[in-house]
Amino acid sequence: MSSFDENDAFEGASLSARAMAALRPEADYLNELNPAQREAVELLDGPILMLAGAGTGKTKALTTRIAHLLNTGRARPNEILAVTFTNKAAREMKERVGRLLGQPAEGMPWLGTFHSICVKLLRRHAELAGLKSNFTILDTDDQLRLLKQLVQAANIDDKRWPARMLAGIIDDWKNRALTPDKVPAADAGAYNNKGVELYAQYQTRLRELNAVDFGDLLLHMVTIFQTHPDVLEQYQRWFRYILVDEYQDTNIAQYLWLRLLAGGHKNICCVGDDDQSIYGWRGAEVGNILRFEKDFPGAHVVRLEQNYRSTPHILAAASNVIRGNESRLGKELWTDKPGGEKVRLIGHWDGEEEARWIGEEIEAMLGGTRGVRPLELNEIAIMVRTMAQMEAFDDRFKSIGLPYRILGPRLDDTQEARDAHAYFRTVLSSDNELAFERIINKPKRGVGDKTLQKIRSKARANNVSLFRGLQLMLDEGELGGKVGAQLRELVANFVRWRRASEDKSVDVRSLAEAILDESGYTQMWQDTQTPDAPGRLENLKTLVHRLEKHNTLLEYMEEIELRDANDRNDDVPKVSIMTLHAAKGLEFPAVFLPGWEDGLFPSQRSMDETGLKGLEEERRLAYVGITRAEEVCTISFAANRRVFGQWQNAMPSRFIDELPEDHVEVLTPPGLYGGGQMSAGIETRAAQANVYNSPGWKRMQARQGQYGMSQPRESRNTVIDATAVASFTLGERVFHQKFGYGGVVGIEGDKVEVEFDKAGTKKVVAQYLSAKDDVPF
Repeated sequence: MSSFDENDAFEGASLSARAMAALRPEADYLNELNPAQREAVELLDGPILMLAGAGTGKTKALTTRIAHLLNTGRARPNEILAVTFTNKAAREMKERVGRLLGQPAEGMPWLGTFHSICVKLLRRHAELAGLKSNFTILDTDDQLRLLKQLVQAANIDDKRWPARMLAGIIDDWKNRALTPDKVPAADAGAYNNKGVELYAQYQTRLRELNAVDFGDLLLHMVTIFQTHPDVLEQYQRWFRYILVDEYQDTNIAQYLWLRLLAGGHKNICCVGDDDQSIYGWRGAEVGNILRFEKDFPGAHVVRLEQNYRSTPHILAAASNVIRGNESRLGKELWTDKPGGEKVRLIGHWDGEEEARWIGEEIEAMLGGTRGVRPLELNEIAIMVRTMAQMEAFDDRFKSIGLPYRILGPRLDDTQEARDAHAYFRTVLSSDNELAFERIINKPKRGVGDKTLQKIRSKARANNVSLFRGLQLMLDEGELGGKVGAQLRELVANFVRWRRASEDKSVDVRSLAEAILDESGYTQMWQDTQTPDAPGRLENLKTLVHRLEKHNTLLEYMEEIELRDANDRNDDVPKVSIMTLHAAKGLEFPAVFLPGWEDGLFPSQRSMDETGLKGLEEERRLAYVGITRAEEVCTISFAANRRVFGQWQNAMPSRFIDELPEDHVEVLTPPGLYGGGQMSAGIETRAAQANVYNSPGWKRMQARQGQYGMSQPRESRNTVIDATAVASFTLGERVFHQKFGYGGVVGIEGDKVEVEFDKAGTKKVVAQYLSAKDDVPF
């Protein structure tokens, strides 16, 4: 067992520390706190829960508490354990403490993330976990490679039971602090009844390699503390004060680790907001914060409720929505800011009209004609529930030249999108070795490192591409058996797909769908039973749908590559587009929250998988979205939305019913839902009118005529002559649903020749064109 240096810690404040404390001037930083913040800072002893609502200055209170501990001599820097979730938050905390003290906050070795602190602890006590102190930390790829070896050795069909699925199961067990011998009987059937056995083999192999994965960092330390009380007691004495940020996001392993360490002095201060617990899908347990007072008897709960971010109308809307959750501790946000604008609520005919309207609103805000102060691009954000919603804004903003950036996860950055693009790049050019090497074994085709090296050697020897090297090996019979047969089929497919990509009559979307289906890539994710697999399949559907706006596969890939190049220019002010999950911790003067429709938000899949628990997390996500807004918050929904190429009717989100009417201004055009109520509880403020006169309906009807669809029964009282030819003039700007914007260069009867900005020159029937001024998006 490693030794513990008692010189690094001490039981009480030294005489010199107490003497120096008497010389310190009155702490001015305390005067900058509101009463609740000051209470949380000055209550130094015992368990404290700082229940901090959105925008209530919780980081200020937390860092001031650290500074106060140091300034009063209650603790030395190395006696304070301050835990965050990100390195960025840890750096910000240290910088703020330094500013409060008027000097750099050095000598705080235990201020950092859960994982960074556990790495230090585990290196001190590695032998207690069967490791050496110089252990390595495996990344995800190395972890999967090791698991694949174990799966193959167990003669398990990796296609039916992929190693990635096993990795997800093991990660979940580690988040729950379960070693192989503690996995409950209810989980025994995991991974075809082999999960627990393979988990034990995996842990054994890691020890043989003197390695850990990220989940082990916490799991090993929890196990050491539980099985070596002398080690735990030493650290309980050492860490006189413990502070935890974002406590609502802790998983079970993190929760146990903290409880064990706080069992000594019990001087633990947890800061968090149960109403902002939105990461249940990655192991966070909102119950950790809800039962704080039971876990730490005598705990003092301080509610930070004064909000410094948002207007009263915005706070009222957020508070009213979150009251729908039963599992919460409860608090009421308030502000001394003036009233400001009411939360704006608007319904649209479809998702494209929603994007058009938001684009126009943003332009009006930039020009100061929206009734509020002129805003800058980087003061405006759009927050969506799913990445698929970003496509409509991507199209619209590019067409009007509105600068924007996507924050957090993007569709093009996901593994499945990169794999799909690698397939497309290889179709367009077999010389693209990076692309081909990425997908040669996705899905599994038996191509290991040795086979790949043989193909590389063949290509180099003949001075040809990797793809051509594979063809030569197949032609010369150097690759046989099952591997050779699968690669021969892959090469034949690429040749066929390439011919199809050169045929201008082939629908590019259908081609992309065929590539992903016939390659087995889509099936790979359908067979994968990890929690993220359904989301990856949805992303593939979104990606395929995106191709229908392009004439060729080459045109699509050029746009993707140009988009990546433009996104690197982040110095230019831009509107921010992000998912609601990525928005946590951010704030903007103006926030748009589109897509508030049942099934989309709240997510039907979330509710189906976890029932009431999932619905409550979705409601917390709505609360997070609303409270990101400082001055203007706009919520919108659509009566129709195109999902993966299919039009679906939608009803307003149930969360709209929970908005307080006195704090909401309804902007919905008259008659969107036939007048009356948009949704029970929020009445439309406009007289009934015929929705079929709206631009969105006209566009929908044009689509139906274009694709030979019959009109819905409700539209039969609206007469539109489908054979009428609109009058256009040479040089006039027009829009086509498929080809986009262009200029008229010729007119012949009912045919109009248009030079499209992206699709080139084409002849189209006049009835399928709209004059630019009439285009509602």
